[in-house]
Amino acid sequence: MKLGSFPHGFKALVIGASGGIGAAFVDALQAQENCAVVDGLHRNSSPSLDLSDETSIANAAQCMASRGPFHLIINAAGILHTADFMPEKKLGDLYFPQMQATFQANTFGPAMLLRYFTPLLAKDRAVMAMLSAKVGSIEDNRLGGWYSYRASKAALNMLVKTAAIELKRTQVNTVLFALHPGTVDTRLSAPFRGASIGRPPALAASEMLAVIDKLRPEQSGNFYTYDGKQLPW
Repeated sequence: MKLGSFPHGFKALVIGASGGIGAAFVDALQAQENCAVVDGLHRNSSPSLDLSDETSIANAAQCMASRGPFHLIINAAGILHTADFMPEKKLGDLYFPQMQATFQANTFGPAMLLRYFTPLLAKDRAVMAMLSAKVGSIEDNRLGGWYSYRASKAALNMLVKTAAIELKRTQVNTVLFALHPGTVDTRLSAPFRGASIGRPPALAASEMLAVIDKLRPEQSGNFYTYDGKQLPW
């Protein structure tokens, strides 16, 4: 599958490149003959990028400026659970440190990515995809639970929508959107039958890149699934 909407020699950047989906994106992009540069950032990369540290985000963007401009930036970082907590099932499970950590990784850090990395986007054809989650859709919420994760992704979606409106005024060829990857067999989904019901990361990355390739500037500011369907906010 060739990313035909991007120019020959396009440059790509994957944030969260050490995770299962992020690493799969890097591999898939490196296999693209028309992709000249594929850079990956994470906590242990050089430069390093830590979503809980604004200074590291700003410094990483400054370092990467000379590698750009980038035609494609993908943020594949985020958390659902850690060794210390799992998604809440009821109000009585709400725990302030868990909410702080979840919003830091899924909302506040990505907000700073929007601030510091959108200036690195190419002027001719550029896409910035922020991995979100279907459970962050308020309209689609039927089951409840997962308070911190749902709320952090809903807040991320609002940031994406708002930033897309601003970018349309100055970067008219840019597509900024929220992307639901579906269930993928990674550490994030492992406690929730990820190995049995999730897709391999390589397949998920290929599917999402196909969606990215089709999106045009008039579709900026929307929320899509890995198979190209538009989700309600």
